[in-house]
Amino acid sequence: MTTDGAAPPQRAPGLRIATLAGIPVYIGRTWPIIAVVILVLYGPSLQASRPDLGSGAYLVAAAFALLLLVSVLAHEAAHALVARAFGYRVSRVVADLWGGHTAYESAGKTPGASALVAVVGPATNGVLAVIAWQLSHLVPGGGVAHILLGATAWTNGFVALFNVLPGLPLDGGFIVDALVWKITGRREAGLTAAGWCGRVLTVLVVIGFVVVWPAVENRPVTVVDLVWAGMISAFLWAGATNAVRAGRTRGRLNGVMVDAVWRRVTTLPLSATAQDAWALRTSELGGAAVVVVDPTGAELGLVDDDALRGIPQPLLASTPVSAVMRAQPRGWVALASPSEPVTTAVSRSPARASAGRPTRVVVPSTSGPWWAARPSAHSTDSRSTSTLSPTRSSARCEVSSSTSRVTCSVRSRISSSSSLTASSNPAPSVPSSSE
Repeated sequence: MTTDGAAPPQRAPGLRIATLAGIPVYIGRTWPIIAVVILVLYGPSLQASRPDLGSGAYLVAAAFALLLLVSVLAHEAAHALVARAFGYRVSRVVADLWGGHTAYESAGKTPGASALVAVVGPATNGVLAVIAWQLSHLVPGGGVAHILLGATAWTNGFVALFNVLPGLPLDGGFIVDALVWKITGRREAGLTAAGWCGRVLTVLVVIGFVVVWPAVENRPVTVVDLVWAGMISAFLWAGATNAVRAGRTRGRLNGVMVDAVWRRVTTLPLSATAQDAWALRTSELGGAAVVVVDPTGAELGLVDDDALRGIPQPLLASTPVSAVMRAQPRGWVALASPSEPVTTAVSRSPARASAGRPTRVVVPSTSGPWWAARPSAHSTDSRSTSTLSPTRSSARCEVSSSTSRVTCSVRSRISSSSSLTASSNPAPSVPSSSE
């Protein structure tokens, strides 16, 4: 399963066991639950069908759990490598309670690339199923190797088929998303359609576990059936609902253009002091926020107004602006055109130029509401630029409403699931928190 647009976690999601092409691979904290379930369910069943194995049946069950882990990691590694081939920034591969997931940032992706990243995971399991099945015919029947290879073939085949079911959050849902996106030209339509398919799929899965499976085996419904139905349906329904909400939100925000909602911000060099920042935040030239830039002009972060207000006035001049700067993660700057939707601007890769007169869109961390749009230095606009030096010659803040030195901002919020919610709160004219 892939996770589109997921940011790297604040702490490791589990035990790091390897690195794949620079991508960290983890065994999640919840994965041992799967291993215990396999031991509890598969161990006694195998012991009952093969009394000759005795307590060794549990060792076979443990070996099967390890083979399942390898299969899951192969599935996720396929997602990760193809995503990397398309230029996406992959942050991690994790095996967890729900099988596994690959987190990557896919700014600027296309329907075709999205579909290929999705389909390669189940395809990998299909290949593993065929290999395990063929190998099972090359070893003595009834032996431990034959049992493990047969179980691995069956499990990988099931995982491949289940994951291509057409509904988010499964890989098949991403294929539906890509198909509708390609036909309509609207990503929000793909997300919404795939999300609703996921909801329908959830209902069918519940019916399958509670009605069809027991009927096929000619037995009553058991607690195990209900538990599995509840766990899987909860996972599927949550993912499908998030996709529907994200699609609706993108649809609403697609009508909002960058130049209709941006607000002015100002910049300070890294050599400036907290007193320079204070002078800007208490003046009309302070704008919506203050962006700190390095000597090359690259944006490093935002001045934290709470931290700025916490410094005693006598110490402002001797405190570097970096001490009150809230550093932003890599990739918070993207190129955009003022006449394009906000959602398009945010999803574009920072390294990709836009048509027309490009604008830099500065997106702070997901915990903060500030965005800022800043026309690129490559703009050919030659109108005048005003320059402010608040207290020191090293602190230069360039402000203009139309030139390449302009800084602007839009106030909005991004949730952890990468959905967007617009906010119309005005920019502060005095120092205030940017959170």
